[in-house]
Amino acid sequence: MHAVVAREAGGPEVLAHTEQPDPAPGPGELLVRVAAAGVNFIDTYRRAGVYPMDYPHVVGVEGAGTVEALGPGVGTVAVGDRVAWAEAPGSYAELAVVPAAHAVRVPDGLDLTTAAALPLQGMTAHYLVASTFDVGPGHDVLLTAGAGGVGLLATQLAVARGGRVVTTVSSAEKAALSSAAGAAHTVDYAAMDDVTTELPAVVRELTDGAGVHVVYDGVGRATFEASLASLRPRGTLVLFGGASGQVPPFDPQRLNKAGSLFLTRPTLAHYTATRGELEWRAGEVLGSAAAGDLDVRVGATYPLADAAAAHAALEGRATTGKVLLVP
Repeated sequence: MHAVVAREAGGPEVLAHTEQPDPAPGPGELLVRVAAAGVNFIDTYRRAGVYPMDYPHVVGVEGAGTVEALGPGVGTVAVGDRVAWAEAPGSYAELAVVPAAHAVRVPDGLDLTTAAALPLQGMTAHYLVASTFDVGPGHDVLLTAGAGGVGLLATQLAVARGGRVVTTVSSAEKAALSSAAGAAHTVDYAAMDDVTTELPAVVRELTDGAGVHVVYDGVGRATFEASLASLRPRGTLVLFGGASGQVPPFDPQRLNKAGSLFLTRPTLAHYTATRGELEWRAGEVLGSAAAGDLDVRVGATYPLADAAAAHAALEGRATTGKVLLVP
């Protein structure tokens, strides 16, 4: 099979399109013919060495496809079933071994390419607005990178729950996409001279001086200070990514002085810790997409051999919606 390997820690140039032996499923595992693999920031963190990894390794954790073989002890899935997953290392490949415990069924009526765009970003958006901070009517929400994959999905989910969403974007095109997803206001932070002071001022103007109840910040270093300053007393800052880099060490006493604020750094694994929770989140997200209630934007697809270009585009913030690799 063909697969994309990170030869060493580094930039996109360390990715190589290689031939690898076909894998075989072990106990509790599925062998899946990959229809599409999701490209995510976690892949870039692991490629770059931000998250410790062994090298070389086949990149990618997310995808969707058709089951070709079952390992010993698998009784809940059959050959020919369509499945999607958010945690199966080695997903940038024509064939992937997926733990059966991490695979979810793709509903009828949902194509595999769209399904591949949803497990990681869709369930992330779901846990952000439904669990980390339970958005409801009357809540003001600030969401960074509103035209990104998580941003577009989280905006729709938050609006459906009654929230009023303000997003940050970096171009007129991205503002239009974010507005179409339901954002009440979009703020072009790329046009600001000082995001740290200007973004909170705009947010407070939009909220009659109060600030927002919650900020969902996936950008990290470049927006963290502005996100913190945009909260009302007892507000919650949910730092769920670091697209611009990781946030430096932080003094917790600042949360007290700023109004008894809450700060959390969640991860999807802790919000899909049981099979029941995984099926609930995946079922709501994939089911909503299959029913046409959730608009899933696939912003770009790349051949598997062009994984380096996909990583460069993602890290350069040149993408909108979901980026996929298609074997």
